Amino acid sequence: MKVYMPSRIVDRHVGGNTTYARNLRAEMEKRGVRVATIGTASHPLITVAEETIAGLRKREPSQLLHYVADTGPLVPTRLPSVVTVHGVASRWISTARTARQERIWRARVSRAIRSCDRIISVSRSSADDIAETFTIPRDEIVVIPHGVGTVVEEFDAEHADDHADDLDSTVLYLGNIEPRKNLIELVRAFESPSLSDVRLVIAGRPAWNHAATMAEIRRSPSTTHLGFVSESERQRLVRNCALFVFPSLYEGFGLPVLEALSMGAVVLSSDRGALDEVAGPAMRFTGLDAEAIAADIRRALDDRDARCRVREEGPIWAERYTWESSAEAHLRVYESLL
Repeated sequence: MKVYMPSRIVDRHVGGNTTYARNLRAEMEKRGVRVATIGTASHPLITVAEETIAGLRKREPSQLLHYVADTGPLVPTRLPSVVTVHGVASRWISTARTARQERIWRARVSRAIRSCDRIISVSRSSADDIAETFTIPRDEIVVIPHGVGTVVEEFDAEHADDHADDLDSTVLYLGNIEPRKNLIELVRAFESPSLSDVRLVIAGRPAWNHAATMAEIRRSPSTTHLGFVSESERQRLVRNCALFVFPSLYEGFGLPVLEALSMGAVVLSSDRGALDEVAGPAMRFTGLDAEAIAADIRRALDDRDARCRVREEGPIWAERYTWESSAEAHLRVYESLL
């Protein structure tokens, strides 16, 4: 079997979609499936054309296309094809994209859904949103959750705690910087005197529509922005922070929360979108404005019993999510098309 995936996702780091694609590729290759890429052009319109043309090739035995990040071909494909749609943030919040970005995204996703042979989503919540937004039967969507940790750099456990002392008063956010992550309210929460004994560290790169958020981060004396960090540094931060926070307004899955739980971090998460499914034993925000966020962080820092519970139950919860089981479910979808 040979599977083609878009290079623009597999070969560039664009957050959770790349994590998904790379782990899926690694697991498929373990199973003897060859994974090739559809090229990326210098202009996005040419890339769209190339990803569409890839599906119009003469049908070959045991070959298929997997568009791994929402968008895909503009017309029905000759080769068997699958699209993974990760969620529909705009069903619940208006700040995910600009109006123009949203029109383009919906048009592209609608085309991909109607052009591909199978639709995958990553959570029950996302599948419900996709069915409602794009008016397709819910049972046509195959739900396959993500896993935790396969494609990672080697973690230096021997020296993991060498610099732990500088993190014991750190509240950590790790992920993309974009409007739906609600980082402006998170940063403003640290203006509260109740959080004067801790600092906020944001690890992640600006993704899109990030100007207002980055301005707020730069303005805040209580916030440190690290930018994109390596896998080993990411693990050091998560394992040693006082609290991992994720006040997102919407998630199609919420991989950073699951990864933090797997590493034994104390996690405080919103319950928006798929997070109510994925966050398991994590503590929950009671509100997502700055005042509520500050109060909930203080509570999460002070509640020793709750902190111990999350540390103990988090890794056990995360064990149910593996890239091995995710890959096996994907493989069944692929085989159903060949």
